[in-house]
Amino acid sequence: MERIKPRTLSGFMELLPARQTQFERMLETLRTTYALYGFTPLDTPVIESAEILLAKGGGETEKQIYRFTKGDSDLALRFDLTVPLAKYVALHYGDLAFPFRRYQIGKVYRGERAQRGRFREFYQCDIDVIGDGKLDVSNEAEIPAIIYQAFTSLGLERFKIRVNNRKILTGFYEMQGLSAQSGEIMRTVDKLDKIGPEKVQALLVEQGISQAAAQEILRFIAITGSNAQVLAALEAYRGRNQVFDQGLEELGLVVKYLASFGVPEDHFAVDLTIARGLDYYTGTVYETVMLDHPEIGSICSGGRYDNLAEYYTDKKLPGVGISIGLTRLFYVLGEQGYLNDGLVTSPADVLVLPMTEDFTAAISFATQLRQGGVRAQVYGEQKKFKGKMSYADKLGIPYVAFLGEDEIAQGVVKIKDMATGEQQTLSPAQAVDTVAAALAQRAQGKPIREKD
Repeated sequence: MERIKPRTLSGFMELLPARQTQFERMLETLRTTYALYGFTPLDTPVIESAEILLAKGGGETEKQIYRFTKGDSDLALRFDLTVPLAKYVALHYGDLAFPFRRYQIGKVYRGERAQRGRFREFYQCDIDVIGDGKLDVSNEAEIPAIIYQAFTSLGLERFKIRVNNRKILTGFYEMQGLSAQSGEIMRTVDKLDKIGPEKVQALLVEQGISQAAAQEILRFIAITGSNAQVLAALEAYRGRNQVFDQGLEELGLVVKYLASFGVPEDHFAVDLTIARGLDYYTGTVYETVMLDHPEIGSICSGGRYDNLAEYYTDKKLPGVGISIGLTRLFYVLGEQGYLNDGLVTSPADVLVLPMTEDFTAAISFATQLRQGGVRAQVYGEQKKFKGKMSYADKLGIPYVAFLGEDEIAQGVVKIKDMATGEQQTLSPAQAVDTVAAALAQRAQGKPIREKD
């Protein structure tokens, strides 16, 4: 028989057990965080009708989507979690309570060119709050608080949430008489970090913007300082454009509420260069960057939008949300040495080694451990003692329990701490309590830590 060489497709991530355990702990931390803020979990099909997923269609989406037919059905793999959410809310509108707060963690698929840190199959983690007709601006202030809580819970410290309001940008360009060109201008301004202000100004002039207007644009987006200083500088533009004024009111409220939501000033910055989704976001917009690695780009982004499900219903469903590309974030954290290798969770807390042909006592003790909340595995393979200990060591299992004829006769169990080499002979009940207490003491760490 000719054997096929095992391989994993380019752009698809496959982890070894230790890394997979870290990834699962990361997922669990995020789920716990979102539940803390009153978000409900949601799952939607990976495969949808192509008509549903491509309702908006066009551009890069059409090129990147995985699309296929099965019988007469035209199907596609989801490329994000927002379009399935829109379908879900339109379909179940009558059964949902609004505002509808959901989080979803799931795989999405994009057939783009695979490269380091960019995948074709990857996990996205989205949270959204959807309103029925209206949605209060306080929801826009809560989102950065959730981002802050999520990343600090993952053990990250040096990150900054950059926030702007699209109405401020829209209003500013209306004031300059540049509404028609605002999209192109914002795309050019977005290159500021990469090419610098002089080249941005030159590009703007090339696009037909006057020298004076180009200088005014650069002066505007160069407004920096503390959040209070940026807001004070923006006050100078108040009263000249209604959309601008509304954006400034909303941004002021977001900044005001953030302190109450527990977000420190040094983790949050008003940044007038943030634009995002020109044809989608309509209010507050967010990008989150790691301060020591700006080259990574935004690790979490999103914003306020006016009408989530316009392609599926005539009901106005405004919302605000963010998305974290988890697979990319996990890959980058690993590359930069942020994943804490010392906190890899082993598949079991205790490896129970039966030292007799009859496994009854070993199985009973493993059951007792599990009933006490301790993860246990019975090792039944007929290997030499050294091989059994090597197995526990390789998997990082912290304790090994021995049950030989003497232990069984005396109604005790021998427990070895693999880290210290210390052995204790205890009753089964004492052994369960001792291991459970030691594990609780050790479980002070987090799955991801800030680099030393």
